[in-house]
Amino acid sequence: MRSVARRSVVLGIGASPLLAMGARAQGAWPSQSIRLVVPFAPGGTTDLVARLVAAGLQEKLGVSIVVENRAGAGATLGSETVARAAPDGYTLVMSNIASHAISPAVYGSKVRYDPVRDFAHIALVVSNPTVWVANPRAGIRTMADVVARARGAGGLQVATSGAGSSNHLLVVQMSRLIGTEITHVPFRGAGPAMQAVIAGQVPMMSDSLPSAASHIRQGSVVAVAMCSAERHPSFPDVPTFREQGFPLESDSWFGLSAPAGTPAPIIERLNREVLSLLQTAEIRTRFAELGGTPGTYSAADYNSFIIREVAKWAPLVQAAGATAD
Repeated sequence: MRSVARRSVVLGIGASPLLAMGARAQGAWPSQSIRLVVPFAPGGTTDLVARLVAAGLQEKLGVSIVVENRAGAGATLGSETVARAAPDGYTLVMSNIASHAISPAVYGSKVRYDPVRDFAHIALVVSNPTVWVANPRAGIRTMADVVARARGAGGLQVATSGAGSSNHLLVVQMSRLIGTEITHVPFRGAGPAMQAVIAGQVPMMSDSLPSAASHIRQGSVVAVAMCSAERHPSFPDVPTFREQGFPLESDSWFGLSAPAGTPAPIIERLNREVLSLLQTAEIRTRFAELGGTPGTYSAADYNSFIIREVAKWAPLVQAAGATAD
C-alpha cells in the first residue's frame, strides 16, 4: 500500500513515474564502473590516449574506468559494440578518424552503424600528424628511398594499424602519386604493426605520431617523413612529405563518444571533465611529448566536426580506390 501511495504523490505533482525514475538515474550517475572501448589492439595511439583519459577521468568521476580493447575491421567491430550498448553513460568508445570517418566508406555495407546518427559524441581529445617510420636495417632514410624500393624488383610493404585507417589511405594515395603499388599490410592495431617493423618482418610503417614517438626517440625505428604542413616542433629533424616532393598531409584524431540516446546531462558532464583534464599541466606535457594537440570542442562542436570528416573522407576513399581487401 505504501508503494501505491508514494506513486500517487508523484503523479499528484505532475510528473510521471518513468520521468521521476529517469531523473533519479541521471542524478546518481556515475554510480558504477564505466567501460571504455578501444577499437584497436593495445599499444597504439588510440589505446595510449584512452588510458591517459581513463586515468584522469576516474579521479574526477570517482568511479573506475575499465579500458577494453576490441580490435578488428578497421576499428568498426568495437565501435559497433558501443553503438548497440545501452545509452546509460556506462559504455563509451574512443572514436577516431578510422572508426568514424574512413572505415565506414572503406567497408561500406559491412559497417552496421552510422558514425553520426548512432552516437552521442562527447569531446575531441587529441589530434596529431602521421609519420612514416622504417626499420633501421631496411636502408630507407628518405622518401626517395621509399620510391626506389617500391619500384624495385621486390616492391615495398608498409604496415598500418588496419584497413580503413588514415594511415592505410595515405599508403594508397602515395601509391597513386608514384604510379607504383605499395603493398599495404594491415594489422589489428598500431602496437602489433610497430612490433613487426621493429622485428624486421615489415620494412616500414605509416603510423600516428604519438604511438611512434617513443620508438623514434629510442632509435628502434627511423623517422622518414612527417605528413604535416610543417616540421613538428617535437621532431624538428624529421622532414615533411611536402619537403621531399610529395604534397600530402594527414592528421589523425581521437575522441570520446557514447551510444545515441545517452542523456544530455551525462554528455555535458563528460565534456566538461574531459576539457578540464586536457588543460592540466600533466596531460598537456604528455601530449606535447607525443606530438599531439589537445582538443577544445564542446560536444556539439565535436559532433559537427565528425559530420565534416565523414563528408570529407568518403569521396577521397572512393577516388583513391581504397578497400578493405
